[in-house]
Amino acid sequence: MTLLDVSIVNVALPSIESSLGAGPSQIQWIVAGYTLAFGLVLVPAGRIGDLFSRRTMFVTGLAGFVVTSAVAGLVQDATQLSVVRLAQGISAGLVNPQVLALIQQLFSGPERGRAFGAFGTTIGVSTAVGPLLGGAILAVFGEQEGWRGVFLVNVPIGLVALPLAWRWLPGRDRSRPRGKLHLDVVGLLLLGAATVVGMLPFVLTTGQDDDPARWFLLAPGIALLVAFVLWERREGRRGNDPVVAGALVRTSSFSVGALVGIAYFAGFTGIFLVVTLYLQSGLGFEPWQAGLVQTPFAVLSAVTSQIGGRLVSERGRVVVVVGLVLVAVGLTAADIVSAAVQGTGGAIALSACLAVSGAGGGLVISPNQTLTLAEVPRSVAGVAGGVLQTGQRVGSAVGVAASTAVFFSTLVSGGRGEKTFGLALSHGLRVSLGLVLLALVLALLDLRRRAGHHGGHDHHAARHRSEQRRGGSVQG
Repeated sequence: MTLLDVSIVNVALPSIESSLGAGPSQIQWIVAGYTLAFGLVLVPAGRIGDLFSRRTMFVTGLAGFVVTSAVAGLVQDATQLSVVRLAQGISAGLVNPQVLALIQQLFSGPERGRAFGAFGTTIGVSTAVGPLLGGAILAVFGEQEGWRGVFLVNVPIGLVALPLAWRWLPGRDRSRPRGKLHLDVVGLLLLGAATVVGMLPFVLTTGQDDDPARWFLLAPGIALLVAFVLWERREGRRGNDPVVAGALVRTSSFSVGALVGIAYFAGFTGIFLVVTLYLQSGLGFEPWQAGLVQTPFAVLSAVTSQIGGRLVSERGRVVVVVGLVLVAVGLTAADIVSAAVQGTGGAIALSACLAVSGAGGGLVISPNQTLTLAEVPRSVAGVAGGVLQTGQRVGSAVGVAASTAVFFSTLVSGGRGEKTFGLALSHGLRVSLGLVLLALVLALLDLRRRAGHHGGHDHHAARHRSEQRRGGSVQG
């Protein structure tokens, strides 16, 4: 639900605009406010879950998400919806780091890989199926008020999930002493300010009458990020608990894996918005038809996520590299097709190309999660999950903004004919392709590092780590 609400709202924006009379800035914050709040809460929520009870944090966040979803579906004003979306993002941020931490806590060895496979399936399907589900809801409830159903659909699902989560998820480990809650408030403020200021230029990019001065915000954003790093080092030297634990920074597998995830999500998430814009605005497809074109991506991503989860314990980083190559091949084909073929035939060919990318995507997300978190101490698993997902949310926002800015710029320069829409999609997909290739380069460098460090057999290293975890589980 929390990741679905990132993409499902895209197809409902015209309905929100006409129903509530929302202006461009309000529409922008309805989309961006959720992602911003989501990303900023992840790290402290992970830390609180590590120290106290991950189940309590999960259930609290889920309850908040149900309530805010209900309120979002009932508001009568666009400004109110913008504010509620911020609260909804905070609730989502409480939930997500607990998921990764619970996988770290409950599984080890190959079983952990399969658990991350299920998690990767959830990410791939929820992100890709958003346009299809949103279009179906709008078709059932009507264009004028159908957007309300996009939010209200979360309520019955959440009400079923709440008692099951409380019953099935483990409570706090009583054998482990309850730690002191020390939140690095200065670090949190610096991280939050750096994230907000750094993301704003991208969030405010629409490709139409944008103020060039917004890019000057990157300078203070970078300065705040540098200040955050310096402050974190200072806290670590003083023996305090920084926002990002020093153990994470010193774990090379986590650092490289996080960068791979950021680059991939920046490319991966931008695909769906530009494809949806092309199909609905360029070809005149209904929302559900546009979602149907993207369904093969979701289906194959779900299938290969399970395969990747099983293979990663034996093959390691090779699985991620193969997945990224498939994603790049599919996007290259989609780029060529979208520029050369339009109409229904072009949409069918585009769907086939996206299917190849989806097959690769399933081999990227869950295996990369497994490798990134494999050597992270369990005591900071929630923080690690929060940091990892914060990077993914920031990467997603930057990638979406960059690809849509190129898309709209192409339309402005070439008119709004069907062929120009095809060229706009082609150019937007090249942004996603470039980011995926960046992730591939990082993954190849990590593969080389692992091969050199472990005698050239990355999959043997992965198996050795799995055996170590199984052997150490009793002591842990």
